[in-house]
Amino acid sequence: MTDDLVARLGKLYTSAVHDVLRGLGHERCVLPPGIRAIDPAQATLAGRVWTVSGHVDRTRSADETLLAWTGLLSKAPGDHIVVCQPQNDWIALMGELSANALQLKRVRGYVVDGGARDVDLTRAIGFPVYCRFYTPTDIVGRWIPDRFAEPITIGEVTICTGDYLLADGDGIVVIPAAMAADVVAKTEAVASTENRVRTAILGGMDPQEAYLKYRKF
Repeated sequence: MTDDLVARLGKLYTSAVHDVLRGLGHERCVLPPGIRAIDPAQATLAGRVWTVSGHVDRTRSADETLLAWTGLLSKAPGDHIVVCQPQNDWIALMGELSANALQLKRVRGYVVDGGARDVDLTRAIGFPVYCRFYTPTDIVGRWIPDRFAEPITIGEVTICTGDYLLADGDGIVVIPAAMAADVVAKTEAVASTENRVRTAILGGMDPQEAYLKYRKF
């Protein structure tokens, strides 16, 4: 069921998913617009979420921080999207070696409310990374993970392990696990209606007439 739902979600688009969630009264579902793909040409990213959070800690040695970071990479489950709340705005929380490690574990992608580095090398391997900024500054002696698979908050969105995430050129939307099957089904219906509206307008129908006929635009 999960694999089927991820495959179906991956054929949709974030704007339609957002509209369905809004209609269901769940408006806080879109991550801040500053979190973007390091590769603008990247295709849609869809999957279930595994969360991690951390904090700046300048008391830890280089060895301690690297052991903690590689432990994070070891814990990340395959077939998930890692979503990180690092609680800082100056350290890179993803680099090329880490991206390679996650890709080899079949992790679907990585989303961080913070920075990344080695972006040219990461683009070259094709591993999906979404972040807010680039910097050469790394975690060594500076940052430590503190929670795994527990709820985190990015912007106005609370994200839990097991939730579903869809990212495309418009941005990133998060679907609570309990709503996912219903939201995907409703979004598929919306997409079908929008296709009919598109066909009508391209066929010459007045846009307001098309809206009145299909009540969708």
